[in-house]
Amino acid sequence: MSELLRAVWRYRHFILSSVKNDLKARFARSRLGAAWMILQPLAQVAIYSVVLSRVMGAKLPGTTNQYAYSIYLMAGMLAWSLFIEVVTRSLTLFVDNGNLMKKIYFPRATLPFIAVGSALVSNIFLFVATILIFTIVGHAPTWAFLWLPLLMAINVAFSLGLGLLLGVINVFVRDVGQVMAVVLQLWFWITPIVYMPTILPSGFGRIIAANPMYYIVSSFQNVLLYGQSPALAPLAWTAAGSVILLAIAFLMFRRAAPEMVDVL
Repeated sequence: MSELLRAVWRYRHFILSSVKNDLKARFARSRLGAAWMILQPLAQVAIYSVVLSRVMGAKLPGTTNQYAYSIYLMAGMLAWSLFIEVVTRSLTLFVDNGNLMKKIYFPRATLPFIAVGSALVSNIFLFVATILIFTIVGHAPTWAFLWLPLLMAINVAFSLGLGLLLGVINVFVRDVGQVMAVVLQLWFWITPIVYMPTILPSGFGRIIAANPMYYIVSSFQNVLLYGQSPALAPLAWTAAGSVILLAIAFLMFRRAAPEMVDVL
């Protein structure tokens, strides 16, 4: 792991320039440009708010804010959008960059960090837009917002660990990408983003409790909606599991890289 970090530091300028080039390529010939990074998640929030605000808004505990459900949604979408982008980009990372992987002198270890860098830039744009909307509706930031960098780091560790693990497998078994497209849709609905876990029947509690994204998303919601610190015990377990998963994924990537090059 230390060798990997040294390699990333050595190629930091290459990573930064690659992130910049990736963002330029994504929005080339687009009139709205970077605005597309925030329009899609905000459009989802708007749709869910219009359809569900009257039903769900009354069920939010501990707040009388008329915009509480929209804020709850935006907090959840902020966490989920970072997770989904890192996972989906990592899932096809090696397949999409097969030609680069075959080059002897190309620093392969930088590929995951380029993907994460692009995802973080998108998420920061969305965060800025979210804060502006909060300000417009009279929901001022609090000191609890200082938890957000840590929450984003845990989110990235979990999503990158999962995405890399699946990305390596996807090189050898291409069905993984198709299966995960369905799994991620289901995962969205078993994560309390558009609904509150308190409205679920008791039997669903175990499913929610086994979902690592529940603890990450709920931490974002506690910080952004209620201005409270996240629940530290479950978040600490999630963080520890995420770091272990990330370490396993990088180890698997390092050992499988020669075989991946042959397959690609």
